[in-house]
Amino acid sequence: MTDAKQRRYFDADSHLMELPDFLTAHADTELKKRLPEINFDGGGRSSESWKEAAHSGGHSPEKVAELVALGDNLLSGPKGYFALGAFNKTERTTALNMLGFNQQLVFSTFSAGIAFDPTADAELRYGATRAHNRAMAEFCADDERLIGVALLPLDDPDRAISEMKAALDMGLGAMWVPHRPAGGRSPGHTDLDPVWALMAKAKVPFVVHVGGDPLQIEPDWMNTGRPEPTDWLGGGENVRGKDMIALHQAAETFVGSLVLDGVLQRHPTLRGGVIELGAGWVPALLRRLDLIAEIWKKSEPDLASLNEPPSEQIRRQMAFTPYPFEDVGAMIRESNADLYLFSSDYPHIEGGRNPLGRFESSLHGMSEEVLDKFFEHNMADLLNP
Repeated sequence: MTDAKQRRYFDADSHLMELPDFLTAHADTELKKRLPEINFDGGGRSSESWKEAAHSGGHSPEKVAELVALGDNLLSGPKGYFALGAFNKTERTTALNMLGFNQQLVFSTFSAGIAFDPTADAELRYGATRAHNRAMAEFCADDERLIGVALLPLDDPDRAISEMKAALDMGLGAMWVPHRPAGGRSPGHTDLDPVWALMAKAKVPFVVHVGGDPLQIEPDWMNTGRPEPTDWLGGGENVRGKDMIALHQAAETFVGSLVLDGVLQRHPTLRGGVIELGAGWVPALLRRLDLIAEIWKKSEPDLASLNEPPSEQIRRQMAFTPYPFEDVGAMIRESNADLYLFSSDYPHIEGGRNPLGRFESSLHGMSEEVLDKFFEHNMADLLNP
């Protein structure tokens, strides 16, 4: 993108579109037959061409040339499996050159639903985690700008540590954890402290991301006596308007629990990001946590032991990606410029076709220092505390 070439851009949210053998080709032998197929149909329009992609392993030379010819319009061009570099790592390097992004976190699209499924047994969940992390490391290995994001279920702390060590050895640069209770525990439970300690020592951030908890609200909330709306892709499995009311709430509870349970204080080099769950709710969260810590410290030892306001801990150790349609300038004015990250969501359609323009518009009038924090420095701080 022309605009991207005028400053440094660190992209806190991008994706690869898994091919059918993404997990099975990298799974331990005894697990290959147990792994369920990735549900590509959940991607709606974004998954229309997956069979062709699976057969070829990449776009045809003619299609690559057509996509390269888009030039500065690549980000507004085809999405999902149709996008340049969606599933082929050589094409992804070409796409990154065109986009002008200096670094990019890379998340999978479908695999987390298998590894994070709380109803599956531990062997399957952690085996799928291991297979995913091998595949992700392979995709990102040849381009140092691609920061591969590992999956890391927290339900079994010992297994989580083992898989984290393996992911770190593979060179993966962030740990995607589900934003829900961990095997019947708060994420601030004593049993999980060794997990956070290892992450802090390795200086690798944890991230929560949409898809780490159910997307939809309870069905009763959708019962209006009128036809139930479909999602924006025309199906019924993805986010609908009313789901957006609550989409961030589990992440808010997760972050609040980490702070009030003292995790960030005990591990001051631990960093975390909340990705693709919006950020308009963050200023209110900061105010609410500060009030909670002040009022309830009289009766709760964990809160009495906090040596600074939760809002300050979050400012220093957490970061959040706004949606392109949110007013980032307003968030900064209500809170702090250190908290927010640029993201493109490439090649997902949810990121929109002009995220750079929309973010720059909402930041109009802000100083160059604030712009540099949003587009580069805050993600650099997340990755390199």
